[in-house]
Amino acid sequence: MPAELDAQVYFALPYLSWERGANENTNGLIHQYFPKGQDLTAVSEAQIEYVMNQLNHRPRKTLGYRTPYEVFFNTRTPLRLHLLVESKVG
Repeated sequence: MPAELDAQVYFALPYLSWERGANENTNGLIHQYFPKGQDLTAVSEAQIEYVMNQLNHRPRKTLGYRTPYEVFFNTRTPLRLHLLVESKVG
């Protein structure tokens, strides 16, 4: 399957979190919204959509300060739009 997708596959070893840096970083970002130990069954679909949108439009150093949305859709979001979204949130 990876050859068909022209994708590289990497398997991290269990309990070695430093082998999954991007995953661990994303978990930390999610914990800014949903603290560790919070009962996620009480979280609404709307709250999850909000957090997902926030994280997908947050510039990342590892992506050259582009957002995951920009990278996935191969587009650029004007800085003005980023500032507008942040001002409505904050």
